[in-house]
Amino acid sequence: MSEQMNYGEDYKYIPMTSVSSGKGQEVRPDIYSFTIQVVNVCMIGEANNSTGWTLVDAGMPKSVNTIIKEAEKRFGPNARPNGIVLTHGHFDHVGAVIELVEHWDVPVYAHESEIPYLTGVKSYPDPDPTVEGGLLARMSPFFPNEPINLGSHVKPLPSDGTVPILKDWNWVHTPGHSPGHVSFFRESDGALVVGDAFVTVKQESLFKVLVQEQEISGPPRYLTTDWKQAWHSVKKLKDLKPTIAITGHGLPMQGKELTDSLEMLVNDFEQIAIPKYGRYVDDIEN
Repeated sequence: MSEQMNYGEDYKYIPMTSVSSGKGQEVRPDIYSFTIQVVNVCMIGEANNSTGWTLVDAGMPKSVNTIIKEAEKRFGPNARPNGIVLTHGHFDHVGAVIELVEHWDVPVYAHESEIPYLTGVKSYPDPDPTVEGGLLARMSPFFPNEPINLGSHVKPLPSDGTVPILKDWNWVHTPGHSPGHVSFFRESDGALVVGDAFVTVKQESLFKVLVQEQEISGPPRYLTTDWKQAWHSVKKLKDLKPTIAITGHGLPMQGKELTDSLEMLVNDFEQIAIPKYGRYVDDIEN
């Protein structure tokens, strides 16, 4: 590939992990969730189909070899996806994307509002270490924040809600955590790949992340800048009536537990998700 791509100058390995790191889970015959340190990537496609699959998100910085190895373990030697789709562009979801694009020579898709953060145009707002939460929130100023540049290798998702490389799936705009955050939904079986619109671990707490204690939670607080939008995004996802949710952080949740947890999160979003204080916390009306 001739076009130069690059990460921001603050791109670096982040030394934190969880008990789930390196573990994968097949949640549907064609949906595989794999944890890299503290974040999940998702591989959509039937096992052993070396080219008919799609990668959702691209893990932590310096995780390229881990992702390629796991992909080849599931899909076969020299497995190559038809492309990469991104829920959003925060560092822990694009950490290996440049190396993966170079290795596989595949396109990347993201929401048009996220493109400036993926083409070197715009940095995300600074993380908020003052936000109510745990140690991980206080560590957030050390996380990479500068934009990466994928150049012409990243393309906007079609405005009609379809995903060019994911048949039978649609993208749902779920902003709040980032302006162009999207989730992916398959109506036929209610499968939902959430990204960080909501998560199933208290991501601000280093201890809870380490042990992967499961609980429904809003988007990670230290990187969420619009709580009113985040609340509406969770309502939108609940109304889809998903049967299983694969989140960017935490273990997959399904069935009645998911239904009841989403209902509780929507009804009690101010108490569960919105921090009592922080740089990006404003008065929010339902």
